[in-house]
Amino acid sequence: MTTIESQLADAFRCPKCSHQGAHVEKLAMSGTGISRLLEIQAYRYLFASCNHCGYTEIYNLTTLQGKDDLGTLLEVLFAD
Repeated sequence: MTTIESQLADAFRCPKCSHQGAHVEKLAMSGTGISRLLEIQAYRYLFASCNHCGYTEIYNLTTLQGKDDLGTLLEVLFAD
């Protein structure tokens, strides 16, 4: 089974230089208020950087995975 990260890396076509392929990194961030205080990182993103020119696009990982609110709540509680 391929991961979303590897699928994005293979399918990425740079809009700036038209090069195929990217380096993909995952980043999780906390919000404001209590989530910041408790270091709950509920916001997760994928950064895809072109292997040729370095142009970077940001993708919301929750949107790409199509998870529901219950799945997100469980991930916040059990920190994947």
